[in-house]
Amino acid sequence: MAYALITGSSKGIGKGIAEELAAKKYDVLLVARSTDALQSLADALSTKYGIKAQYLALDLAATDAPEKVKDWVVTNNFPVSVLVNNAGYSVWGEFEKTDVVDVFNMLQLNMQTLVKLTYLFLPILRKEKQAYILNIASTAAYQAVPTMGTYAASKSFVLSFSRALHHELKGSNVSLTVVSPGATDTYFMERAGMSPNVKKKNEKFFMTPEQVAKIAVKALFDKKDEVITGFVNWISAFATRLLPKSLIEGIAAGIYKV
Repeated sequence: MAYALITGSSKGIGKGIAEELAAKKYDVLLVARSTDALQSLADALSTKYGIKAQYLALDLAATDAPEKVKDWVVTNNFPVSVLVNNAGYSVWGEFEKTDVVDVFNMLQLNMQTLVKLTYLFLPILRKEKQAYILNIASTAAYQAVPTMGTYAASKSFVLSFSRALHHELKGSNVSLTVVSPGATDTYFMERAGMSPNVKKKNEKFFMTPEQVAKIAVKALFDKKDEVITGFVNWISAFATRLLPKSLIEGIAAGIYKV
């Protein structure tokens, strides 16, 4: 069977998506930074589902990472029919107090790596009878988020880019879906450097990575254009169309207050 390539697949939502696809008997290509976590997951998926699982450990924020991923796939002649652009993270805090290097690495990963991987893999996906792209955005894409301004802006880019490309690919053998999760019980907040009280305020809205992954994979194969996971998250995103921006941004600032 053709392979599904999943970035950021060593933990969280990416790991959940890898498991969902393996359960559907897709062979998987796992890409993330942690060799140990990738090897452990590859072994577990192979044993549990009887599929092939290969992995590549590298920093996807590096400017040449997309080319390295493509070279790995081409050299090993892996037939890829599903591309999941899941890798991403946030930097939290007042903008002028954040580490600008970390911010630019985040922007590189969240936007440029995603775009370049999509560009490099489209010719590969075109070779399959039916192929799919899944881009992971965020409910933060629907409004400005004080203390997470650069992250929210990067996910707005992912959302807009994905919707446009979905329309460009209509009628072809490649379908593109963008999924926007809300607060999810992963390492996301710790990686962003958020204070424990911010996580505590969000815990009541948490979905599990497995819940998000199940919704995302279903949307992918249903060829949806855009999906927001969870009813509360959908209501929140819809409200940004109706309420004044200043009000929405004030609420977001309160949730993620330093």
